[in-house]
Amino acid sequence: MREYRLKRAWLIASVALVSSGVGVAAGLAASRVEPAAISAPAPSQHAVRAMDTAADPGGVVSLSTGVTQAVKRVEPDVVGVENYQLVSNFFSQTSKLQATGIGTGVMFYKDNRHAYIVTNNHVVEGAAKVDIVVDPGKHHDADVVGTDPYTDLAVLRVPASVFRGIEPVTFADSSRIEAGEPAIAIGTPLGLDFADTVTSGIVSAKSRLMPVQDEATGQTLDYQTVIQTDAAINPGNSGGPLLNIRGEVIGINSCKIVAQNFEGMGFAIPSNEVKVVAKQLMEKGHAVHPALGVEGYSLASLPQQMWPDIPVDYGVWVKRVSSPEARAAGIRPGDVIVSFNGQTVRTMAELRTALFQTRPGDVAAVRVYRGDKLLALKVKIGQMGTKLTTAPALDFAR
Repeated sequence: MREYRLKRAWLIASVALVSSGVGVAAGLAASRVEPAAISAPAPSQHAVRAMDTAADPGGVVSLSTGVTQAVKRVEPDVVGVENYQLVSNFFSQTSKLQATGIGTGVMFYKDNRHAYIVTNNHVVEGAAKVDIVVDPGKHHDADVVGTDPYTDLAVLRVPASVFRGIEPVTFADSSRIEAGEPAIAIGTPLGLDFADTVTSGIVSAKSRLMPVQDEATGQTLDYQTVIQTDAAINPGNSGGPLLNIRGEVIGINSCKIVAQNFEGMGFAIPSNEVKVVAKQLMEKGHAVHPALGVEGYSLASLPQQMWPDIPVDYGVWVKRVSSPEARAAGIRPGDVIVSFNGQTVRTMAELRTALFQTRPGDVAAVRVYRGDKLLALKVKIGQMGTKLTTAPALDFAR
């Protein structure tokens, strides 16, 4: 589980949280909940049911029995997800696959041939082989269908027979959840010895902003809107479901705050976003995101001697224009983007956040400074497809 002091899978990178929507002072360490160390104890039309079913607000469930019923309904769909990486032995000069971490996944779709499992990208990132564990000692090889670092989601595929007699989970409409309603987490904290651990709490807030970072560079890709909960979220819970009292998935657990004197601050990717991205990964093997077609840097991240002569001290400095659409719109290297579709842009993260609210093919209003001139441009938004973040498959026996 990633932790913000940002632990992403096995890489630890420090991040200072800003106050924009996070609700903690700058400098507080937070961290994505990482997969637990292994040493520690094209969907058919009729089957989109599991992805499109919304919560029924009319059902009344007693809290005393609701948690038990919700867990019984979903627990058969919850699996451990093991990440195997190629480990070299310096002395013997040999390499072998070794299980290096474990997270959680949940089966959300099944047809006659395959069952599909959603988990976090950081659970499987860098893996040469992935398997799922449905019961203690029962391991099944899983194919990684697609991954998306921008939303920290991944989809795995196994034969449908692995889930014989088990129905996929139902996704709730995460836009309709309320702060204070019950929240239930199921996962694999601290490894398989604690598989199917259930914790419960409430939805602490329905909309928080948390950074999503690139695993290799530590660069912030975007700020993602997530659900906050005080249900215990621990290493190994990554990719597991967060449920409402009816046993519907309201989110996929992804990260938590870890800092002295702070507790009970876990976060989940909302189910509405999970449904959209998981469906894209199933159908295309990658998620589709909008692209502006420029390479740039936050002005504040550059040495001041490199700053262009403009009348503001914020924005995104354009290093390179990479798409015909951006060139046709008139964006040039050296421009400083200060506004996107009416939203002020101070940093690269703010530009990405505003950009990700559009779709490929949209026309966006972009304001740039070129010297002391403020130019208003219209840019057609392009398309960016994500790539698998796992390593090439290797033919090694466990």
